Amino acid sequence: MSARFERGLVVGKFAPLHRGHELVIGHALAACDEVIVLSYSKPELPGCPPAARAAWLEALFPGARRLVLTDALLATWPAGPREVPQNDAPDEEQRCFVARVLQEHLGCRVDAVFASEDYGEGFAQALTESFRRAEPGAPAVAYVAVDPARAQVPISGSRIRGDVHAHKEWLAPAVYASFVARVCLLGGESTGKTTLAAALAEACGTAWVHEYGRTLWEEKDGGLELADMKEIAARQVTLEDEAARRATRWLFCDTSPLTTFFYSLDMFGSAEPALTALAGRPYAFTVVCAPDIPFVQDGTRRDTAFRDHQHARYLDTLARAGRPFAVVGGSLPSRVAQVRELLATVSAPLPA
Repeated sequence: MSARFERGLVVGKFAPLHRGHELVIGHALAACDEVIVLSYSKPELPGCPPAARAAWLEALFPGARRLVLTDALLATWPAGPREVPQNDAPDEEQRCFVARVLQEHLGCRVDAVFASEDYGEGFAQALTESFRRAEPGAPAVAYVAVDPARAQVPISGSRIRGDVHAHKEWLAPAVYASFVARVCLLGGESTGKTTLAAALAEACGTAWVHEYGRTLWEEKDGGLELADMKEIAARQVTLEDEAARRATRWLFCDTSPLTTFFYSLDMFGSAEPALTALAGRPYAFTVVCAPDIPFVQDGTRRDTAFRDHQHARYLDTLARAGRPFAVVGGSLPSRVAQVRELLATVSAPLPA
């Protein structure tokens, strides 16, 4: 069956992109040959910066034509508006802005507006008038209301922003992952990082990420090469991103690219630029495991002197970088309790 409309339009802040937005955009995609999705917010709302919104839309709606509009982006355009309207700007200003983006930058008009808000009908009428000023006789823009009573998806962006984790069910995993705070565990060899990561995940009802470098080392019987170090760091980040979609509130990461960077320097005397860049990857909080438990030689580790050297190196690097971190020691139950107490004071960072 052919689509009802040639080109549809969905406009929103998508702060964050939730199931209600998905319903509207999905309805538009089913009814149109092409769908344009515009997102803008001024000021930006907590936890929902432009880069995050663009990533969410790309992940969930790769088939749509997506634009996340900011003043910086508009300044690069050869034509069209130069500033995004304020969120509380009058409807007339908002409608004029969107019409100019469509006509002056994208060089097109739309046949239908899809929305769940009551502004939709007036918005469609305003677009009709704007298109007809440029092209007399242009067909009217239809308004398609999608779940205006919020019966199918009884949620709003403001409610979600009030407590993202309490409303996790209304967010796709790709969206919710942006709000999961990543906690990195560092420490010298045989300081209990893996054991602590698993214990913390269990105690907090969430996920953890294993150390990929160890996996690759075992697969290659210890025969790692310089090029492998970049692969280890990149794969570690990928594993984090995948696990964040399964996590709740926190994600515990057994090591980070910083560890791989240090091993690259120790083993090969250098590190590739891509690995060096990844070594500066930020985390919501970093836990350094103290070398205060017995050293266990499993056939892959060096010695206690190297373990102490690693510990000192982590402390120095984190302090110089100004990263939030704390050293935990003692028994496993004590370490878990220490970390949980520390995390109670940590404000999770907003998506980059």
